[in-house]
Amino acid sequence: MTGIMSLWLPILVSAVVVFLVSSVVHMVMPWHKTDYARVPDEDAARAAIGPLAIPPGDYMLPRPVGRDDLKSEAFINKVHQGPNLVMTVLPNGPWSMGRNLGLWFAYLVVVGVFSAYVAGRALPQNPMGGEILRFTSTVAFIAYAAALWQMSIWYRRAWSTTIKATVDALIYSMITGGIFLWLWPM
Repeated sequence: MTGIMSLWLPILVSAVVVFLVSSVVHMVMPWHKTDYARVPDEDAARAAIGPLAIPPGDYMLPRPVGRDDLKSEAFINKVHQGPNLVMTVLPNGPWSMGRNLGLWFAYLVVVGVFSAYVAGRALPQNPMGGEILRFTSTVAFIAYAAALWQMSIWYRRAWSTTIKATVDALIYSMITGGIFLWLWPM
């Protein structure tokens, strides 16, 4: 067993390296440029939705009032007529990339902590390299990818977007595992 405090270096280094690699993946490579499509008439959609002053949050349209409403003729007609939306409304104004990047880095540290915790508890003192890589990269992959699939299953997010993000997760998890292997205290 290896204590989590002795794994602080691979936790932080993996977070920094994955942060840098993810920045390249999202800003330099064209990989994610088609993740979100434009609304056909963006100006008309903004003109129609803007006056509603919808507060930031997650919404579904149409949204049943309760379980019985799902079977009502009125609700069924709304679903058939459309539009049917699952949407996230962001606050008006400029997007704070600093906030998002800070939260992303904190998330990467948390993934590193969980990877360290599971591997540190599961592996014996001075484990074999393959075991370090297997445990840390598997935990990281689960953290980076597992919940993404739910969005395509339940909310019809494009499978292409989910698969691309899963490939990203595989890259990030292998980097995490490789850094833990490199910096594991012996």
